[in-house]
Amino acid sequence: MDSIIPGRPEPSRPPAKLFLRTWQALSLPMLLFFAVPVVLLFTRTGPLEWLDGFRQPQVYQAIAVSLKTSLVSLLITILAGTPVAYLMGRQQFRFKKLVDTLIDLPIVLPPSVAGVALLLTLGRRGVIGESLEALGIHIAFTSAAVVIAQVFISAPFYVRSASLGFGSIDSEIEQAAQLDGASHAQVFQYIMLPLARPAFLGGCMMSWARALGEFGATIIFAGNFPGRTQTMPIAIYLGFEVDLNIALTLSVILVAISFAAILLVKSIVPAEERYSS
Repeated sequence: MDSIIPGRPEPSRPPAKLFLRTWQALSLPMLLFFAVPVVLLFTRTGPLEWLDGFRQPQVYQAIAVSLKTSLVSLLITILAGTPVAYLMGRQQFRFKKLVDTLIDLPIVLPPSVAGVALLLTLGRRGVIGESLEALGIHIAFTSAAVVIAQVFISAPFYVRSASLGFGSIDSEIEQAAQLDGASHAQVFQYIMLPLARPAFLGGCMMSWARALGEFGATIIFAGNFPGRTQTMPIAIYLGFEVDLNIALTLSVILVAISFAAILLVKSIVPAEERYSS
């Protein structure tokens, strides 16, 4: 700290309130940029228009497909992603950064590119898909393709959150339980999972919300078949050409679900576990 020389006036500093209000004013344009489109989306239509949209078969079919496939994809993500999250959170091994980058890749990868990659892998003429076709197993342009696309895009959100939860647990707790005679399975079930529960639940919510809003990979890999592969985002895209009210109704539903999911995550997962790396 600089010492104050007697007789020299102390340097002038802007008042704290003025400094705070300056930053608030500078933040306003970006906050309005986020808020205004969402507000206008809700004010563009009213409850009567939403009810009219719900009466359209395309709307409730798209909702049913999205809910069914996103819940199945979440279950698959939990079962297949938890071992990966535990490995990344609790173990050190060679090429860990490479594996970590691979897990994060679907987050930044354009969804359309993911759809093409899945089609080249599991499509009818894909590397694996061609062999499955010979066995009578069809994946591309089916409900299974929707689930696979959702898992590919949304699973990293769960793996990232759960791995941070596992990694935040003090290793001394695990060692103490093993010294008391607990097996590795018991330590995982009765200690690791309960302590990592907030991050676990937060990852589930974020993964499910992302799967619910998946569009690009789905339309390329699964196509658009009403009642089978047409999810809410696809119905919104097509609704602008057919019926704007359908697009607006489904948009309002997705925004409400996404906002609620994020709010729930913020209420159950500490900030340091959401943003630490």
